[in-house]
Amino acid sequence: MGAVAIEQPVRTGRINKQRVRDGVATAVRLSRQVFAALREPKVLVTLALVLVLAASAIGVVASAHQNRDLFNSLTALQEQRDAYQREWSQLLLEQSALSAHGRVEKLAAERFGMVVPGREDIVLVPLMSPTAAGQ
Repeated sequence: MGAVAIEQPVRTGRINKQRVRDGVATAVRLSRQVFAALREPKVLVTLALVLVLAASAIGVVASAHQNRDLFNSLTALQEQRDAYQREWSQLLLEQSALSAHGRVEKLAAERFGMVVPGREDIVLVPLMSPTAAGQ
């Protein structure tokens, strides 16, 4: 175990009325000097510039925060866009695989019993003239 140091209790001095009165008088005197200095044009201009500077700093902080939020949103939306593009590419591949001519012909023959007609089954229909079609 480590060593333990025991400190002597600190005696606080009694606050007497005179010390309180002196402190209050000093505070009043300082506040009068501050308010008197505030009436001078240079001090007013400086104070106004400090206020403008503080407002500008707060605006910069708010703008930076908003910029970070918007950038995070942009990143999330870009990731979502990339996911949709991957899914679209996969769907296009699937569509091209399902619509291949060999597959369609095979399914037509298996499911519906369809076959390519022979030469003897093909019938050519003559074209009608426009005057004969109107009769």
